[in-house]
Formats: sequence, C-alpha cells, structure tokens
Amino acid sequence: MKILVPVKRVIDYNVKVRVKSDNTGVELANVKMSMNPFDEIAVEEALRIKEAGNAEEVIVVSVGPAQAQETLRTALAMGADRAILVKTEDAVEPLAIAKILKAIVAEENPGLVILGKQAIDNDCNQTGQMLAALLEWPQGTFASEVVLADGTVNVTREIDGGLETVKLTLPAIVTADLRLNEPRYASLPNIMKAKRKTLDTKEPSDYGVDTARRVTTLKVEEPSKREAGVMVENVAELVAKLRDEAGVI
Repeated sequence: MKILVPVKRVIDYNVKVRVKSDNTGVELANVKMSMNPFDEIAVEEALRIKEAGNAEEVIVVSVGPAQAQETLRTALAMGADRAILVKTEDAVEPLAIAKILKAIVAEENPGLVILGKQAIDNDCNQTGQMLAALLEWPQGTFASEVVLADGTVNVTREIDGGLETVKLTLPAIVTADLRLNEPRYASLPNIMKAKRKTLDTKEPSDYGVDTARRVTTLKVEEPSKREAGVMVENVAELVAKLRDEAGVI
C-alpha cells in the first residue's frame, strides 16, 4: 500500500507574524518558513505505518512556490520515499488543492491519504474534507490515534465531548491532530540521503486544475491590543464594573 501525505510550507510557528503596511496580507519577505506542524505529524504517522510493515511507500506532495522543495526535502529526510511538487506562485485555495490532490491520487493510487487537519497560516481546516468528498472516500478527521487492520483503519478522533473511534474501509482520508504523535528529527545522514531522492515537479495545468482565486481578501489587521487589567477592592466593586462598564451582567 502507498500512503500519500500532502504538506504545506508556512511561516515557522516560532516566528511572530507581521501584517504588511498596506494591510493586504502578512509579511513573507525574509521570514523563516517551515513545514506546517500538523503536516509534520501526518508525515511521522505515515512513516510509523510503513515501519510497522503496513505500507511499502510514503509519497509527500506540496502545492506552492519553488521554495517548497525545501519542505519536501525535510519530509524526505524524515524518511519519505519520494516527493511531488506542484509548482505555482498563486495562493491556492483549499478547493483547488483538493482537486490537484484528487488527480494525484488517481495517478498514484494510494490506499491512505494522511494530512494535517489544518494549516497554521489560514486555519481553513477544509482540504482533507473536500478531498474526501471529491474522491467519495470515508474520512476520519482530528485523529489522535490511527490503527490499521485488514483492509480497514480505526481512527480515534478528538471531539467536544471527548474521544470518538470510527472504523473506515480503505482507501480513506485521515487528518492528523496535535496529539497523534511527536515527529522525529531528521538525522544528518538522512538529510544527505534526501538530496538524492526523487522529487518530481509538476504544474496545476498538468492536472487540469484552475487555481484562480474565488475569494478576495479585503483587509488583514493585527488583533487589537488588550487593555491592562484593574484591581478591585471587593466583590461589590467587581460586580459594579461588570454591570456598568463591561455590560456583561
């Protein structure tokens, strides 16, 4: 069985995001970029499934600029077998990503697609669900545990009320949550080996997908700064402030 893992290049989670002066987006120039943390968890889970003998090949794919090759090389250094970059300078929306992935699934015929539940740059949380709908495959989202059996996969997913376990018939889509695993670090020998692994470059037109945006961003603003708190002398003063100033009671 093959496992396909889509990954995204995003601003590193340790970097403070700055809004452009014209409020059209966030500043990307001279900013450290890295693999989306949830996608890194997805790569780790795919590698663990392969190491357990339940898969023969792990393929990573990214849709983005040429610099996304660095993200794919990171996944290859972790242990993925080969990579596909669908190169585009456009900011591709989740639906177009899902359509590209659908075409790649048709070519590669994986038994399982694992991806992060969302990207930390836009927090859309849409691509996995859209891909499942396009493929008409079962899906297990927000996975905190993935267990493969004969032709099926049990996915324990995090929900508001606790945990829910669903049984999916393969092929299936799984989106990884934060507590699924802890990704490994790529060793120096594996980083060197990753440079020799196959990385194919495609374009959206190769899959017949139009990446033109359907949603326009009108304005991007930083969150308003929180006001300093105040000390109150007693409960009566607290209640008065909540009633008269905050208007919450």
